[in-house]
Amino acid sequence: MFLRLTLIVAAASAALAGPALASSPDAWADFRIEVRETCLAAAKAQGMTSPEVIVHPFGTSSYGVAVLREGDDKRICVFNKATKAVELT
Repeated sequence: MFLRLTLIVAAASAALAGPALASSPDAWADFRIEVRETCLAAAKAQGMTSPEVIVHPFGTSSYGVAVLREGDDKRICVFNKATKAVELT
């Protein structure tokens, strides 16, 4: 009985967690725009004028990641998903 109850609870938890962790295509598109805009602002603050910004579609579980390139100047932008802070290499 205990094993059966444990399996039912585990299955229900997995079923409920799945949709909460999934993101819609629109949410991912909004995420990429936010990473792009935030990284672009940080790059301009450091002297880049109009860099090409290549955003990884999903980033990691904690960070968004983008590559900024302007001529020979290349930088990596790391966007904290929780705090929205960015850091450039």
